[in-house]
Amino acid sequence: MRVSAKSDYALRALIEMASREDGRAVSAEELGRLQEIPHGFLQAILADLRRAGVVMSQRGQSGGWRMGRAASEVSVADVIRAVDGPLVSVYGLRPEAVTYNEAADVLQHVWIAARRSLREVFERVSIQDLADRKLPDEVTSLTADEDAWQPH
Repeated sequence: MRVSAKSDYALRALIEMASREDGRAVSAEELGRLQEIPHGFLQAILADLRRAGVVMSQRGQSGGWRMGRAASEVSVADVIRAVDGPLVSVYGLRPEAVTYNEAADVLQHVWIAARRSLREVFERVSIQDLADRKLPDEVTSLTADEDAWQPH
């Protein structure tokens, strides 16, 4: 799986928002500066997140962006879907929509299994978990194996 810059930037911006003790709105400029995200790209990402109800914009002197839902209710999967679409796609199709000939039809099962595996992690981790720097035990345990850190 390849994590897009868009998903990475979206998650980083949301961690900044959720980490604010006072819950005040933060400007896109400040988010971009704190996380080194290009301003134009961040504006497009924030618009995608707003359409998905993840964030809301606030106008005025103390305006900016803030969480549209509780950070504990927004999963990593929600964010990826909001900015990049389905967690797994094959040629732009959802895995259940892909068809193969008889010799290769087992591939569809691989894509479905991969999606389930991603969901098991991405749907368990919330933005609040990330802001608190505390992952669920089931996710942390997956990183305990030294092989998980190998680049193969």
